[in-house]
Amino acid sequence: MDLSEIYTEVIAEHSVSTKNKREMEKPDFVMEGVNPSCGDELAIAVKFSGTTIEDIAFTGSGCAISQASASIMADLLRGKSLEEAQSLIALFLSMIKREITDDVAMEALEEAAALRNISNMPARVKCAVLAWHTIQEAIEKQKANDKLY
Repeated sequence: MDLSEIYTEVIAEHSVSTKNKREMEKPDFVMEGVNPSCGDELAIAVKFSGTTIEDIAFTGSGCAISQASASIMADLLRGKSLEEAQSLIALFLSMIKREITDDVAMEALEEAAALRNISNMPARVKCAVLAWHTIQEAIEKQKANDKLY
């Protein structure tokens, strides 16, 4: 099995997983993200514990890429500090834009690196980044509300 097959398997598994696609009780924020070009709609629910992301879940519908990306993002960012999360979000977005291609740098993205070749499919880029832009909004609101920084 080559690396592209492993990446395809990771995306397929996350696109149908219900581990992160669920309602959350008493989230601090629910941010909605919509990709009008293909109809993806996500609601990202986030629970914070001070400066740490305690939990992330999502609901909504869309293509396999948007669903997998949201699930992978939730796994990656859960338990991270706001600063760590923002750094990982920036790294992911840079990977998708092909600004970063170094495998060592992308190791921090764990399974999210499986989405690296989405940049070869411009019509799917918006699908892959939807959840990441949406969680970024929630983090910015948390920081503003708590005046943490």
